[in-house]
Amino acid sequence: MKKFSELGVDTLILNAIQEMGYESPTPIQEQTIPVYLETQRDILGLAQTGTGKTAAFGIPLIQLVEPQSRAVQALVICPTRELCLQISKDLYAYSKYKPGMNIVSVYGGSSIEKQISEIKRGAQIVVATPGRLMDLMGRNAVRINEVSYVVLDEADEMLNMGFEEDVEYILSHTPEQKRVCLFSATMPREIRNIANRYMNSPVEISVGKSNSGNANITHQYATVHAKDKYAALKRYIDFNSDSIYAIIFCKTKNETQEISDKLIKDGYNADCLHGDLSQGQREKVMNRFRHHAIKILLATDVAARGIDVTALTHVIHFQLPDEIENYTHRSGRTGRAGKTGVSFTLLNMREGGRLKDIERLSNIKFERIMIPSAQQVRDKKLLAFTDTIINTEIEETIFDKEVERAIEALMMLDHKELVQKILSLELRRFSVDFVNDPDLNASGNDRSSGKEGSSSRGYKGNRVFVSLGKKDGFDIRSFKDWVAELSGISWKNLHVDVSGVYSFVDAAPEHADKIITSLNGGEFNGRPVRAELSGDKPRGGGGGRGGYRGGEDRGGFGGDRGGDRGERSSDRGNSRGFRSGGSSERSSGGKRPYGKREMEGSGSRRRR
Repeated sequence: MKKFSELGVDTLILNAIQEMGYESPTPIQEQTIPVYLETQRDILGLAQTGTGKTAAFGIPLIQLVEPQSRAVQALVICPTRELCLQISKDLYAYSKYKPGMNIVSVYGGSSIEKQISEIKRGAQIVVATPGRLMDLMGRNAVRINEVSYVVLDEADEMLNMGFEEDVEYILSHTPEQKRVCLFSATMPREIRNIANRYMNSPVEISVGKSNSGNANITHQYATVHAKDKYAALKRYIDFNSDSIYAIIFCKTKNETQEISDKLIKDGYNADCLHGDLSQGQREKVMNRFRHHAIKILLATDVAARGIDVTALTHVIHFQLPDEIENYTHRSGRTGRAGKTGVSFTLLNMREGGRLKDIERLSNIKFERIMIPSAQQVRDKKLLAFTDTIINTEIEETIFDKEVERAIEALMMLDHKELVQKILSLELRRFSVDFVNDPDLNASGNDRSSGKEGSSSRGYKGNRVFVSLGKKDGFDIRSFKDWVAELSGISWKNLHVDVSGVYSFVDAAPEHADKIITSLNGGEFNGRPVRAELSGDKPRGGGGGRGGYRGGEDRGGFGGDRGGDRGERSSDRGNSRGFRSGGSSERSSGGKRPYGKREMEGSGSRRRR
């Protein structure tokens, strides 16, 4: 992999981007930057959201424009004010050590007088939305007849939003001799028309296939009745609440506001973004979301364009988009920078055909999961509660005499009674009505593409208990990778929950036995590893601590479907929760490297 220094980037810019944490270029950057710097060719780039397009054109622009001139030399046109602000922010960062650079962003919803004043002071680069730029052109407040570089970012989205005529009008007022760089996630006929009309034999750079999805994203769907969509959304959020950081996409501004209001009223850490908000309101919401003060953001497709937030765990489609290409734009907001992400669709019974179209045109495969039951949600939250207690650091300084007296009173209780009282306080949050809430999954053949549930896994599969967790240095991603490495099963076919001293792996029935065979009986950093189908009672792992798992046959995603409960009961061995003996079908295990971790030893395979 090349370094930025090998692409011809100036030292001053290298210093700036190194401070930003940039080390090696992404594929679109590696291919685009040398062409931009070393040739005079136009560039037609096909790349998905989140691939690093801004740096691909932004770094060369900063290097090529002349700070000594106050005239507008470069024009970047993008569809939304959020993207406009983000691009401007990045360009400022790249130009940190290049004195005299002035970058002005112009967009609707903000003071046009202030923007005119900033341009008059001199701006080498103007980043603009089409409507506001045309307004400024009409007022003779900005001159683009001398620009040398024009960048069209998210060109397909500008066309989807009805800006085709505006873009062509703007381009017609630029000099004939200029360099044009066009980036698009998809390449419809209209984009080709613009390229043919305003670009001169462009170099075509493609990262991934047209409309294709990010390989780091797992695409899931659950089928529910329309009337149950909101309840199913809450159930899904509740089950993933320990890790979720998500954007939920809706079709309309009214729907976005309505669902956001409901979630806030129901106690969720949510807010919304749509076209009716003022610029100040939008910036306040986005600032809180970027700093994780908001965990769930409701948004329309238009409002979400240009949102650049790292570490999103989920993109949730409350409604599928009207345009199939928009599904790619939406889902591309997660799974960035090598991280994994989930794109989850709440599918109406009538939308199976549209899901099939997205699969066909986007070259992705959806897998059906089941909305977890209310009982499973309660059990998952209780697991998180016990995990919090186990991992809480004791602060000796807060234990004054009054606190010690309170502790003395608690110590009078029987150990089991004390634990039951603590858990009772948490369990009171879940009423009998909640636990007995109905199944929200719609039955029947929900897809026109053949076998119902043919690609399903996740909540419908088997759950495997593993006696390792966060105390062993794992998080969700590293644990999933570790299990995939040892079992030879793709991480895409696994769903994991990682607690303090134990974890769960949810997988299809045909994979569960392979996971158990691969992990059970080995050692990890000197600790014996236990892996077995999740039972109906908690069993400790490694350090002797047990883990709470709900009532009978309710252990997480799919409980113990497909397992033999009686045989599992007879396998419970010593008090530390490890099985000994059994029918050995694995005579040797050897040592399997995995980074700094290693799995070694042999173990007995569970009879099923």
